[in-house]
Amino acid sequence: MSEADEKAEAEKADEKKAHVATVRRLEQSSGKLAAAAISRMDEQLSWYRAMPPENRSWIGLVAQAGIAAFIEWYRHPDTPQAISTDVFGTAPRELTRAITLRQTVELVRTTIEVVESAVEELAPPGGASSLRNALLVYSREIAFATAQVYAQAAEARGAWDARLESLVVNAVVSGEADESDVSRAAALGWNTPEHVTVVLGSAPNGDSELTVEAIRRAARYAKLQVLTGVLGKRLVVIAGGSDDPVQAAKALIGPFASGPVVAGPVVGDLLAATRSAQAAAAGLRACAAWPDAPRPVLADDLLPERAMAGDPAARRLLVEEIYRPLQEAGSALLETLSVYLEQASSLEGAARMLFVHPNTVRYRLRRVTDVTGWPPSDVRSAFTLRVALMLGRLADADSGI
Repeated sequence: MSEADEKAEAEKADEKKAHVATVRRLEQSSGKLAAAAISRMDEQLSWYRAMPPENRSWIGLVAQAGIAAFIEWYRHPDTPQAISTDVFGTAPRELTRAITLRQTVELVRTTIEVVESAVEELAPPGGASSLRNALLVYSREIAFATAQVYAQAAEARGAWDARLESLVVNAVVSGEADESDVSRAAALGWNTPEHVTVVLGSAPNGDSELTVEAIRRAARYAKLQVLTGVLGKRLVVIAGGSDDPVQAAKALIGPFASGPVVAGPVVGDLLAATRSAQAAAAGLRACAAWPDAPRPVLADDLLPERAMAGDPAARRLLVEEIYRPLQEAGSALLETLSVYLEQASSLEGAARMLFVHPNTVRYRLRRVTDVTGWPPSDVRSAFTLRVALMLGRLADADSGI
C-alpha cells in the first residue's frame, strides 16, 4: 500500500472515529438540548407561552423527537428516513390546528439554533465543521417535512370541510336543518349573520370544486359569508351579511351557469334559511313561465308563476299579503282594483263603471299601492294583483264567506 493510500485510510479512520464520538455526545446531550430548546421557546415565543399546558407538552415532544431524529439521521446519513413521521408522528393531528405553519417553522428554527449553538462542545476536535454541515442539510429536510405535514393536514381538512359544508347546504335546501347544522356551520366559520338569503341557479359543467372556490372568492370581495355547494345540477349559495338579496345575488352571480338565478327572501338565521331556500327553489321551477324575468330575480317577484305552478306558500302569500289587507281596508278598494283591471287599466273606463270621478279612482289606486306595495299601474304588478284577487276569491268561496 502506498503512503498516500495509508494516509487516506488513516483519515477515513479518524473521520469514522470522530463521527462515532459525535453521535455518542449527541445522544448524551439530547435531553439537555431538548430542555434548552423548550426554555428558549418560552423566552422568545409569546404564542408558545400563551398556549395551554397540553399543547405545550406536545410541542416539547416534537422538539425532543426532532433532536432524536437528527441524531439517528446523523448516525446513518445515507439511509432514507421518513423525517416527517419521526418528528411529527409523536403529536396528534389536531396539533396542526392548534399552531400555524409559521409557528411550527419558528419552533423548528429555535430547536435547530439551540443545537447549532452547542456544536463546538458536541463535536470532538476537528469534527465541528462536519456536524455543522450535517445540521444544515437536516434543516433543509425538516423544512420539507414540515411543509408536507401541513399540506397533508390542509388537504384532509379541506376534504372534511367540503363534506361538512355539503351536509349543511343539503339540510337547508331539504328543509331538515336543525341545531346540529348550526354547529357544523360554526365549525366552518359561519358567524351567525343577521341577514341570510339563499341563491339558486344552474351549476356550470366541469369541476364543482372550482365553482365553489369561485363563489368563495366573489363572497370575500363582496364581504359576504357563504355556505355553498353543487347539488346535482344546481348551484346553491347560502349568503349572509346583506339585507338586500338582489345585491347579494348580483355579487355572487359570476360562477353560475347561464339561465335563471333566483334569490330567496331575507331571513334572520341559518335555520330560517330553509324558508328562503324553498322559495328560491319554487321560483327557479316557475321561471320558465316568465322568460323575461331579470337575472337575478327575487323569489317573491315570481309569486304569480309560483302560485300557478302549485306552490302553496306563494298562494298563501298572495292571499295573506295582498287580498286580505285590501279586504280589511274596505270594499271600495277591492271593487275599484277589480274594475280597473277588468277595464284594461283604464282610469276613465273604471270611473265610468263605478260612477265616480277619475280622480277618485286614482286616489283609491294609490291606496291599493300603499296597502299592498304593488302599484296597479305597473303591468307586472297588475298581473300579480289580478292573480291575488282570483286566489282570494277562491279562498273565500272554499270557506263559505
